[in-house]
Amino acid sequence: MFEISQRFFFDAAHTLKREIEAEGSRRVHGHTYHAEVFVRGEPKGHSGMVLDLGFVRREIEVVREQLDHHYLDEVSGLGPATLENLCTFIWKTLEPRLPGLSGVTVERHSIGDKCTYRPNL
Repeated sequence: MFEISQRFFFDAAHTLKREIEAEGSRRVHGHTYHAEVFVRGEPKGHSGMVLDLGFVRREIEVVREQLDHHYLDEVSGLGPATLENLCTFIWKTLEPRLPGLSGVTVERHSIGDKCTYRPNL
């Protein structure tokens, strides 16, 4: 079994109601988010690839366009812009489009936050 991945990033703004570090989070602020999408499977046919990464990049662009340079509070279906909700949103968008999708990671490098969603573990 192999697992391939493709990384992408998006810049977006949001607010967030929190109990700790609350004041800054309630104001509109932005982050550069780094995401990674994982696809698991066996190499197929003459190509020897699990899935052509060009296809993965094309499908990622669909979800990236919904997030990049957007106000996340207004993205339909996202909910509060937590790392967990971003992982779930990316998963739900890509799962019907990417056979073998096995995980999604979203992180904010600047402050060291990271979340990985692997629903089949």
